[in-house]
Amino acid sequence: MFTVTMKDVHLSNGETLSYREREGGETKVLLIHGNMTSSKHWDLVLENMDAKYKLYAVDLRGFGSSSFNNPVLSIKDFSDDVKLFVDEIGLTDFSIVGWSTGGAVAMQFTADYPEYCNKLILLASESTRGYPFDGKLNENDEPRRFALHEEIKRDVTKTIPVQTAYDTNNTELLKLIWNSVIYTHNQPAPELYDEYVQDMRTQRNLAEVHHSNNTFNISHHHNGLVEGSGKVDDINVPVLVLRGERDYVVTAEMTNELLNDLGKKARFIELKNCGHSPLVDDLPQFLKAITLFLNE
Repeated sequence: MFTVTMKDVHLSNGETLSYREREGGETKVLLIHGNMTSSKHWDLVLENMDAKYKLYAVDLRGFGSSSFNNPVLSIKDFSDDVKLFVDEIGLTDFSIVGWSTGGAVAMQFTADYPEYCNKLILLASESTRGYPFDGKLNENDEPRRFALHEEIKRDVTKTIPVQTAYDTNNTELLKLIWNSVIYTHNQPAPELYDEYVQDMRTQRNLAEVHHSNNTFNISHHHNGLVEGSGKVDDINVPVLVLRGERDYVVTAEMTNELLNDLGKKARFIELKNCGHSPLVDDLPQFLKAITLFLNE
């Protein structure tokens, strides 16, 4: 068993980020979680990835044990926090694994700060063109893509139901959501699943994350809401793109956008019989794919 220590680091912008650090290892890897999760959800990787790797798993602002003193309204807000974080702990020359929304954070960071990351792994990541948010302001509305943060906060299809479940500790609803779209094949062990659900409830930025995903676009294309920044061109490290063949959160079309925008610097592996959480569906398959890539 590995020793994993929970630590805190104070950033110059007034935020405090918590992170898990695994003992030992020399090849440095930073794990960045997605929406409705935190570093807690990397626990199976922290426990099972080869000992040669020095692992760090950060709680983004407003997740887990990290602070949420100032609002987050863009993926760049998260990635700039990561920049301050790695500087504070002296972390350089590392690979990044970004899962789901964490993939967008990882791409933005790698594009903005190219001297830090040596390899990039995008696990079930949203597109280089973001993740559109379709919602309704009341039950009688037709779903439409929202443009404003204030609209997303008032959405009755995803934002308000999940936030209410957080606030009321409605674990049955939270598990129903995850079993419908994420744990569609395998589920975590019951005790671990309960821990994951309580960890979900630490999120304090649900609408802000939806808005950040909705407006993220580092491609050269208009994504239906905003023009692309073209920052994808500034990602100049090898990229591994992973998607479960049964992912109901990130579509095959989104992954194709990723691959088209990244071009020759990216390669793709489809994870067989996996959904949005290969960490639970088939951890050995996931670890094999990323360690082969990291070892190259």
